[in-house]
Amino acid sequence: METDIRESAENLLRACMDVKQGEQVLVIADQDKYELGFQVYETALHMNCEALFMCMKNRTVSGEEPPAAVAAAMCASDVVICITEHSMTHTNARINAAKTGARIGTMPGITGEMFSKGAMTADFHKVESDTLRYTQMLTEASTARIEKEGHALTLNLKGRNGVPSTGVYRNKGEAGNLPSGEAYIAPVENGVNGSMVIDGSMEAMGVLEKPLIVTIEDGQLKALEGDGGKLQILFAKPENGITAELGIGTNHAAILCGNILEDEKVYGTVHIAFGSNTSFGGTNKADCHMDGIILEPDLYLDDELIMKKGVFLR
Repeated sequence: METDIRESAENLLRACMDVKQGEQVLVIADQDKYELGFQVYETALHMNCEALFMCMKNRTVSGEEPPAAVAAAMCASDVVICITEHSMTHTNARINAAKTGARIGTMPGITGEMFSKGAMTADFHKVESDTLRYTQMLTEASTARIEKEGHALTLNLKGRNGVPSTGVYRNKGEAGNLPSGEAYIAPVENGVNGSMVIDGSMEAMGVLEKPLIVTIEDGQLKALEGDGGKLQILFAKPENGITAELGIGTNHAAILCGNILEDEKVYGTVHIAFGSNTSFGGTNKADCHMDGIILEPDLYLDDELIMKKGVFLR
């Protein structure tokens, strides 16, 4: 095993997941991430955990449920690490495992290179502090507005709580992405209106050479320009095109690289997502959850400017 992977895997298990000797640690991988998942499993064994490794067939899209056997094993574990190409963050399997008390870290699209630089190298004490601050601001706000290049998108946040993804999951039932660093919220499903430029990266497309333009009415994606047909799943069913999330990146070390797992954590960016949001306070269950990153936006909460061109003012 490469030394840098072992060291980062140990940091992941100790600093982020607070793994203790003897705990049942389940590492889940798909075919694309078999080797990396197995290395993390071996690291857990080296730490004297009761480690288990399960490899499943690749899912076809983020948010697709894993096999029933994998879901059952997740509910029987103390700690679950999901190293997969497509995200398991917004699956019922993840939700149910957290309800049973499992601590869960999901790492969709993670690569060996990402283990040794970028967001995984952040000072997670600072990430945790910043994330909790902006999560509280989202919780307290009734409305949000994103502005960029003449486009504006308004989001109704009434009655919805912000969710911190700090990258630190010490307590039973805590779960989130790794590497992490974002504050996010599920807007009211029929309460999003306007248009917006997505110019950083987009799920299924990577770093964008040309920006996308989305038009949203009453929460539903009505028009999408610039995707070249790569995001047609968002129009396959009405629920797939529902605006599911507003997120704020809070990880100083994150690098825009074309991998949504890291891209949505880049400090001073905002992202919106379409599809499922039942795992973090919403009511929409869809076939997908697809994020798009907005670079250097202006962000208002309750009409107060808190970020100007990607620079936090509070």
